[in-house]
Amino acid sequence: MRMEPTPYDHPDAVKLQDAVQAEYAVRYESEGDATPLDPAMFVPPHGLYLLAYDDAGRPVASGAWRRQDENEEGYADGDAELKRMYVVPEARGLGLARGLLALLEEDARAAGRTRMVLETGTAQPEAIALYTSSGYEPCVKFGYYRHYETSRCYAKPLV
Repeated sequence: MRMEPTPYDHPDAVKLQDAVQAEYAVRYESEGDATPLDPAMFVPPHGLYLLAYDDAGRPVASGAWRRQDENEEGYADGDAELKRMYVVPEARGLGLARGLLALLEEDARAAGRTRMVLETGTAQPEAIALYTSSGYEPCVKFGYYRHYETSRCYAKPLV
């Protein structure tokens, strides 16, 4: 497997974003994640979007972070927000999400970010298990879904 920086609007990235949105729609009986995102949010040094490719060159996992600072949605100065973590079903259990997470944390730290934050939901117990086993702890809710009962927010210091 290889992991490489990729533009957020690259066709391989869009393919995985569509897949994760379809999964959110099923898990949450909704139309997917409505958080406003722009490709510019993931351009270094303000963020990073990574794709993992299998040996046949197929995109099988994604993950990203974007810069956040104190604002009305509850973020704090120095935050890096984790976004679009996804592994295609046939590649789950191979450690790809954990590998992407480590690279994203390293990159955010190198960019001067002091805390990685993320929002997930109760319908994603696998995600919650990954994050809590990686040192993330529950925190005050923030972001687009902060008022939703099913929303869960986590944070991890990067310093």
